[in-house]
Amino acid sequence: METALKEIEISSVSLMSGIECTARIVPSTEKGIRFHFNGHTVEASLDNVVSTEHCTVIGNKDVQIILIEHFMAACAICNITAIDVFLSHNEMPILDGSSKEWIELFKKLGYNPMGAEEILKNKQKMQFEPAVYLNGKTHLAVLPSDEFRVSYSVNYRHPELSNRWVELTCENLNEIIEARTFGYLKELEMMQAAGFGRGATIDNTVGMTDDGYTTELRSAYEPAKHKILDLIGDFYLTGINPLTMGAQFIAKEAGHTVHVKTAKILKNNLK
Repeated sequence: METALKEIEISSVSLMSGIECTARIVPSTEKGIRFHFNGHTVEASLDNVVSTEHCTVIGNKDVQIILIEHFMAACAICNITAIDVFLSHNEMPILDGSSKEWIELFKKLGYNPMGAEEILKNKQKMQFEPAVYLNGKTHLAVLPSDEFRVSYSVNYRHPELSNRWVELTCENLNEIIEARTFGYLKELEMMQAAGFGRGATIDNTVGMTDDGYTTELRSAYEPAKHKILDLIGDFYLTGINPLTMGAQFIAKEAGHTVHVKTAKILKNNLK
C-alpha cells in the first residue's frame, strides 16, 4: 500500500466556483483515497459519482466534492493507493489545470511518476472480459493487452482538433501529465453566468478560438491529450490503477460520462 510520507498543503483557485481552496494531503494507513470537507468524508469510488456534467463529482447525502479527476490521475500515475485529502472548500484546487503540480507535490513526498519500465513491471496481469460502451458516434473500449496504450479521438470545432487522434504509450506520459483543461473561449462568458468556469484563467485553461488558442500549447494537440488525463483519473475510481492493469483503451468522442459508464462495465467484468 502506497501513501504519502508526510503532511503537506497546497492552495489555488477552484475552476468551477472561482473560490480559493486549500487541500491538505495527509498520510493514511487505510487503503483508499478519501476527500474530507466540513466534517464529512467521501471515498473516491465509482459508487459515489453523482455528476459528470462538466467534471467528475463524487458525493453522498451530506457533501459533494467537485473536479477530482486531475488529482485522481496524479494518484494513479504515482501509484498512490492510500491518502486523505482535507479541503477548505468542496472543490479541488485547479492549480495549473493539469496533473503536473499534483505530481510535483507528490515528488516532494517521495513519489515519482511511473516511467515506461515501471508501468510494465507493475502490470497486475488482471483477467477481465472486454468492456465496451457504444452510443452513436461515441464509443469506449477497454481490451486486455500485453501493451499498455490509450488511443483517444476528439472532434471539436477547431482546425487542429477536428477528428484528431492522440495516443498515450509508456513513453510519452509526461505530455499527458502536463496537458491542461480547455474549453471554447466564446462559450466562457455563458458558462460563467451559469456558475461554471469562474476560476478559469490563461494560466490554468487552454482557450480554443476559431483558429488557434489563447495560450501557447505545452505539446501538440494538448486539449486532446487532456482527455486522456481525465480518462486515467476517472478509471482510477474503479480502485484498480488503469496504467498497470494490462489493457488497451480506445475512446472516440467520449468524456466523463462515458468514462464512468465504461469503468462500471469494466469493474463488473473483472475476474
